[in-house]
Amino acid sequence: MSEIISVKNLSKSYGSQKVLSNVSFGFEGGQIIGLLGPNGSGKTSLIKILTGLINDYTGEVLIDGNKPGKISKALVAFLPEKTYLASWMTADDAVNYIADFYDDFDKEKAMHMLDVFQLPHKQKAKTMSKGMQEKLQLILVMCRNAKLYILDEPMGGVDPAARDFILETILKNRPEGSTILMSTHLIQDVEEIFDSILMIGRGKVLMQDTVDNITNSGKSINDIFKEVFSVDWSF
Repeated sequence: MSEIISVKNLSKSYGSQKVLSNVSFGFEGGQIIGLLGPNGSGKTSLIKILTGLINDYTGEVLIDGNKPGKISKALVAFLPEKTYLASWMTADDAVNYIADFYDDFDKEKAMHMLDVFQLPHKQKAKTMSKGMQEKLQLILVMCRNAKLYILDEPMGGVDPAARDFILETILKNRPEGSTILMSTHLIQDVEEIFDSILMIGRGKVLMQDTVDNITNSGKSINDIFKEVFSVDWSF
């Protein structure tokens, strides 16, 4: 299977501050990949590059063989960490808005998912809690028939009781053969769904491997994460 994400010698700076330094990695399609690292590790910049939101970098980035741009954006469904919903939008407005943009969006499914998540169709985004907004945005993303889903902290504002349900929703609504790249701090809550892991610290790749290989020692991904970053962030 060809690589859905291929990154070679990627570097990105903001002025004199380098946030990604000669980063290289690749993943074949069909996996659920955990993108892990503390705040300031370079994850957000990497995600913005993969989704075509940042273009001033050096190195090579390919999404299913395409440079980030018009073609790759049609293949990628992106869930940002911060809300992008206009305050006046109701849940129905948001569904109709996304349906106008993407031919691969399943509007009927999205309307059904609003009921599954118990989100009022006519409630405006400005009156929704952060958790409600996250659920709505997750519906808008997972009801696309995309090849790659990039989810940035999809459960940051959701209460622990709802996380298992949301994970189940992500898995059930993922098209066969698609890939998910998920950035999260809630490693212990979601590590069981990952096939592979990419750990980034101080703008560099600290670990890339399959979950099976990483956990052969009997340690969890959360344990390995703490070990890796206790060394990297101790100076």
